[in-house]
Amino acid sequence: MKKRNTSLMGKKLLAGFLVFCCVLFGLTGCKIETPEEAAENAASLSQSVESTEESELSAEESTQEASASSSDADTSQESESSSSETSSQTSNGNTQTNEKTTGSQKSSSGLSSGNSGSASSSSGSTSKPAPVEPEDTQPDENKPLTCTLSITCKTILDNMDLFNKEKLGVLPKDGVIYAKRTVTFYEGETVFDVLLRETKKNRIHMEHENFPLYNSEYIEGINNIYEFDCGEGSGWMFKVNGWFPNYGCSRYEVKQGDQIEWIYTCDLGHDIGGELDRYE
Repeated sequence: MKKRNTSLMGKKLLAGFLVFCCVLFGLTGCKIETPEEAAENAASLSQSVESTEESELSAEESTQEASASSSDADTSQESESSSSETSSQTSNGNTQTNEKTTGSQKSSSGLSSGNSGSASSSSGSTSKPAPVEPEDTQPDENKPLTCTLSITCKTILDNMDLFNKEKLGVLPKDGVIYAKRTVTFYEGETVFDVLLRETKKNRIHMEHENFPLYNSEYIEGINNIYEFDCGEGSGWMFKVNGWFPNYGCSRYEVKQGDQIEWIYTCDLGHDIGGELDRYE
């Protein structure tokens, strides 16, 4: 009995020793801070938090700046694109204005200005010669040149209901009064000079009148076919190299190789590729 009690007491002592060791080891692992150490640790923790916040704020500001820079770049590109479009539109606007001006010039003259028309659609972009004053031209017979000349009234054949029936005897069946051919002229001569010489040479009737207002000769009739003989919009017009000049025939100086055509119109030039106002 005594031996059993002794063994039980030994176990209690061993258990108490083990508990003591555990408490001792636990206290050793826990560090007790002094008030000064606690304050330092708190300040360090605060600085660490502030540093972290500053880093996050700096990163956010960098992101915003990058976004703003990208937005400015997009805005600049849009502005440049808008400027380019505006420039293009302005250019197009200017082009449209020039075309309208040309159209206005096309309808600025009538037959009474010297059988002149205006540029037809077939005239192309070649620059047109400026008119000359008849008194300033000095033909040089020592410098012969060549050009082509033709005289037709084919449009009358398509408007016989308008044609003066008393003139049927002078109307060619094919509408050709003077077939296209090469003729000689002299440097300094005008379209009128060429027409006058060739009609006389070939005994073709031609009547003209000088218009001081335009300082030019006006062709009233050829082969006894006059203006108004085929309607109120009829009369003689001329073109050179496919262009209907907007000035009189005695102000157009002929050049080597020019192709001169005298054509009768029944509709103020619209039926032969030219555009004219009505008679003044």
